[in-house]
Amino acid sequence: MHRNIYKGICIGIGFLFVVLGALVAFLPLVPSTPFLLLASFFFSKGSERFYQWLISTKLYQRHLHEFVQTRSMSLTMKALILLPASFVLISVFIYSPNIHVKLIIVTYTIIKFYYLIFKIKTIKQDVV
Repeated sequence: MHRNIYKGICIGIGFLFVVLGALVAFLPLVPSTPFLLLASFFFSKGSERFYQWLISTKLYQRHLHEFVQTRSMSLTMKALILLPASFVLISVFIYSPNIHVKLIIVTYTIIKFYYLIFKIKTIKQDVV
């Protein structure tokens, strides 16, 4: 009983992230990759059928397939993830009067840059 509830919650959260990933795919400043990664994680925990469906979609193939296969990203993809998110975080940092919020933003930004620069291999992008 509890396992079915857990799976149902994971599937629901997976669909939430698929919808968010699809919506932000059309916005130039917001990367869809984190949303799709979260969707694939929750689908893998909730339903093999929904996970297989997700990895067969064009959205997944375009934004995540290569990263999942090679655990690497092009420099362009890294920039598309880092720059818009950093712009938003800098804006919140500047306008937030709360020192705790500023410390969280600085910590998160350092972790984000460290992970993308040092933990994810950078590959050369194919020129078409």
